[in-house]
Amino acid sequence: MAALALTLALAACGRPIPPSETSGELQVGVRNSPATYYIARNGEAAGFEHDLIQAYGQSQNWTLAWTTKPRPEALFDLLENRQIHLAAATLPQAVVKDRHLIAGPVLFETPVHIVYRASEQAPRDIAALSGKKLALIIGSGHTPMLMRLKRKYPKLSWSALDNVWPDELLAQLQAGKYDAVVINGMDFDPVRTFYPELAVAFDLPDTQKIVWALPKHSSLILRNSLVRFIEQARRDGTIKRIYERYFGHVKRLDSTDILGIMQRRPQRLPDLRRYFQEAQTLTGIDWRLLAAIGYQESQWDPSATSPTGVRGLMMLTAETADRMGIGNRLNARQSILGGARYLAMLKDALPARIPEPDRTWLALAAYNQGQGHLEDARRIAQARGGSPDSWADVKAALPYLGRGDFAKVMKYGYARGTEALLFAENIRNYYDILMRLEPEYNPLINLGNSEAGLPTPG
Repeated sequence: MAALALTLALAACGRPIPPSETSGELQVGVRNSPATYYIARNGEAAGFEHDLIQAYGQSQNWTLAWTTKPRPEALFDLLENRQIHLAAATLPQAVVKDRHLIAGPVLFETPVHIVYRASEQAPRDIAALSGKKLALIIGSGHTPMLMRLKRKYPKLSWSALDNVWPDELLAQLQAGKYDAVVINGMDFDPVRTFYPELAVAFDLPDTQKIVWALPKHSSLILRNSLVRFIEQARRDGTIKRIYERYFGHVKRLDSTDILGIMQRRPQRLPDLRRYFQEAQTLTGIDWRLLAAIGYQESQWDPSATSPTGVRGLMMLTAETADRMGIGNRLNARQSILGGARYLAMLKDALPARIPEPDRTWLALAAYNQGQGHLEDARRIAQARGGSPDSWADVKAALPYLGRGDFAKVMKYGYARGTEALLFAENIRNYYDILMRLEPEYNPLINLGNSEAGLPTPG
């Protein structure tokens, strides 16, 4: 009897799954990557493609079931055996078609980078790669690009690695096995801060169109609903907002910036950590975000002073320090607590309808330029057809604060809006780095820990 049950179970596993419109469930195959799907520190699933698929599932009133696979071929096997309805893994359209699978609508186009070790001389063009150890991934869609280039540069050669993900390719480059690698921007850009020794030398002439893959015999209902959803998501800004959440800031720092914070972290942060954690206890703002602001402002130097008169680790103006009750801006603890309270005040001043993380990114721009100039930027965003509550739209509007032709909607006058944009984006990158390297702080769990003891009087 047990043998029969096992036989039936194995047979069921080999059967194609029913269509989503019948079962009410969308079975999705994914890979772990910042661009696709990962489990965040809060224990919840995240990622650009995850969020977009989640929005699609909600639009159809379907539940979602996720299957992660460590190798590309495993996802294609699931599709060919019709064990999933859809595969998401930053898949190039050309690769999906080569596998004789159905390519969904184009989600976005990604550049194709040549990445090298920043400590070496950067190859300036394809000709400079002749004679170098170059590598790419089989099935990435990059081989046809290089084959076309090889006609002009006959000495160009490369190693083709089978059944690996981009992070493995980057690890081999960093270890010195290759001089350069070919990789999609969507795979490299989100992990730049993981590989500060690597940098982009240049991009290949062609881009790649990224799609989701469906089995050959997927239902027309699924295919048509995907097309309608992606078209609507482009029109209403859904794709733009999700893209901004994960990738809007990832190209702001270069390898020098990344190495800078990583080198200063063990030297300067230990003496300041308890003050940032105390500030989190008082305001509820993640101490690592506050530390990222402190690094952007002063590189964690309590005695920092600007020619414009802002001073201290969090670079507060005299007026802001007075409002926050700070007596000595050059005292590290006072500066950190004052900066944290100021950011909390700016967040509270925003309309309650603005969700996170947009609420925090908008407050960071106000931290740099002032609340009045942020409101001007929000008005400009609305005047340009965007949402004043969306960081993606306000970010695009900030540079207009420096243009006279927008004076009619600027109540608070000229401002260096681009500076506020860069300020917020840099902090987002530094925050990403600190979230990876520093543990979260829970005042209840950490109570009694010597590192999180009573604050030193300021």
